Amino acid sequence: MQWLNRYLAPSDCSAELAEHILTEAGLPIEEHKPLENGDTVIDVEVTSNRSDCLSHIGIAREIAAARYTDERFELVMPPINDPTPGAPIGNELTLENRVPDQCPLFTARLLRNVKIGPSPKWLVEALESMGARSINNVVDVTNYITYELGNPCHVFDHKKLAGGALIVRYAKPGEKVKTLYAGEHELRATDLVVADTERPQSLAGIIGGYDSQVDENTTTVVFEMATWDPSHVRNTGRRLGIRTDAAYRFERGLDPRTIEDAARRAVELICEVSGAELAEGVLREGAPLPQNKVVELRQSRCDTVLGVPTDPSETTALLEALSIRVEDAGNGVLRCSIPPHRSHDLTREIDLIEEVARARSLGVVPARNTIDVTIREPQPSEKGVNALGDVLTGMGFFETITYSFTSEDKAKLVLRVGSETVSVDDDRRKLEPTLRPSVLLGLLSTRRANQDARTSAEGGIRLFEIASSFAQKAGTRDSLERRQLAVLMDVERTKKKASDEDKQRSIRIMRALIDQLVQTTFGVSAQLVVTPCDPVHQGYQSGAHATIAVRMGDALIELGSFGLISDAARKAEGLDEDLVGAELWIDDLVAPYPPLGSAALLPQFPGIDRDLSLILDESTTWRDVDELVENLRLDRCVGREFVSTFRGKQIGDGKKSLTLRVQFRDDSRTLTHEEVDPQMAQLAESAKSRLSAEIRV
Repeated sequence: MQWLNRYLAPSDCSAELAEHILTEAGLPIEEHKPLENGDTVIDVEVTSNRSDCLSHIGIAREIAAARYTDERFELVMPPINDPTPGAPIGNELTLENRVPDQCPLFTARLLRNVKIGPSPKWLVEALESMGARSINNVVDVTNYITYELGNPCHVFDHKKLAGGALIVRYAKPGEKVKTLYAGEHELRATDLVVADTERPQSLAGIIGGYDSQVDENTTTVVFEMATWDPSHVRNTGRRLGIRTDAAYRFERGLDPRTIEDAARRAVELICEVSGAELAEGVLREGAPLPQNKVVELRQSRCDTVLGVPTDPSETTALLEALSIRVEDAGNGVLRCSIPPHRSHDLTREIDLIEEVARARSLGVVPARNTIDVTIREPQPSEKGVNALGDVLTGMGFFETITYSFTSEDKAKLVLRVGSETVSVDDDRRKLEPTLRPSVLLGLLSTRRANQDARTSAEGGIRLFEIASSFAQKAGTRDSLERRQLAVLMDVERTKKKASDEDKQRSIRIMRALIDQLVQTTFGVSAQLVVTPCDPVHQGYQSGAHATIAVRMGDALIELGSFGLISDAARKAEGLDEDLVGAELWIDDLVAPYPPLGSAALLPQFPGIDRDLSLILDESTTWRDVDELVENLRLDRCVGREFVSTFRGKQIGDGKKSLTLRVQFRDDSRTLTHEEVDPQMAQLAESAKSRLSAEIRV
């Protein structure tokens, strides 16, 4: 606490009072740790969005902003006295920043005639109270600044930098860097480094290099302070397993506008403890500095959210105590200029309302003993999902809940063309680091578990699951996450090994299931369009796959696909049974639920049904026949349906016999067969000419 009190006036804030203020401000204390000298260390729990609180100044600013205690404090920033500069840097040091998008600002200063040695007592005690050990006077200052201001920094031995240069760049594939205390690491092309003209000298934002460290022989020091893209620091640090105080802060975001004063403060202390002479000039490379963001705060909105009014003058005082400049824009609107140290955190009006609540104390927000809850009926989409579940369970399917992760090899089997897998770099998922591109993978894994347990069911095992699939567009990071209904069923075999007829019959069962699912959400009049095509991924067998769509007026809504599971997919899971699977986009499937009902009078007069058997090429589909009948628009034809398909020696190789039933009716009287004969003759002739069909008698 004695170091924290350096930045408060009056400097007598106790650990107990600090805990009370910080807890009320949403920064609870994890632990009190008494020291031998009578001082106390407090461990503050800081959320990931509050990188500004990872320093003594940040915590002191929170205590000074409190306006709900009898004791008031003011923030006291450490004074900065720039040392008298010596000769200019000149050509002794050069700086090149090749990645300003990843390193918004890199600064470098040169200090000559440095005397490396032990740190003064005050600096050693300060570091030890913060849980750090003293190394030498210059390095200790860089660590002290990290804790005091929250800006990590680093020093290089100038004579150990090849070419007297610092180059901020991406690492070359296979390039290595030897770090101060985390060993040597081989780098990837996505890692950022600070290099000289020959090799990397530090891992950007994470840890310094061993080869350029400051030691007792150092006489000239290069001091650098920079800021880095949080995601790059986080990804590299996690992959290499290196955790440092610097990385912890850079991962949470540091504004480049905070660097100048922090660097001046650090250089002043280095000169003070080592007798160094600061070279005139500062090397700066990076992107243009951002401007202060202005966010408008409506007083009425603040009062509504908090549930308790705040006087506008008090709102202004509370925000200004947090270093937020406030202007009255009239009509109850305050224009708030966000300071650099909060630029990553305060971006919206609601963020400022939270600051008002914290500065007033979260205790002022009224809490009710009871909460009014209104029970609403399920949304139509949820009802639709439940209705689909009823259909599936009614047809003997069991619902599963499976893992979202799989292996890279299995994922590629069900990866659609034009997409890439999404993986995580996490030691806990070494064997299965990839998010599933299809929910079918979970069903296949569940089927294997049933096979291993020798589980059986009449008609075969049937499974389904509604869950998300994950992928991204090839060459981009655009997410392709979608919710799927995946269905898997055993092929019903009549013998030990499934025949082609068994497979066809099971595919027809799956088609019937899909028909029922579509009718459940789109209505009984929905027109299902099944189009045989090449598989959408390697998980389906070539020649036994089709896409599914629903025709609604002139619109065609794609719903997914189904087919026979490929040998490669079954082999990947070690499955013996032949399987049929389907993948449907659940959000599109349930979107029209509940379906619009329709009512009509029952027919007053009997109709006539006529069957027609056509001998067709094997490649001719039912859809071809169905479209032929529809386009003919036969007089008084009210419907048609598929009856059966026959294959045999009587038909010939490469041929099949398809039987369809055509329905005729007249709403005003009973039809005669003589009135239907011309239409059937027309249909037969069209089938001969357009489909090269033969009429089977």
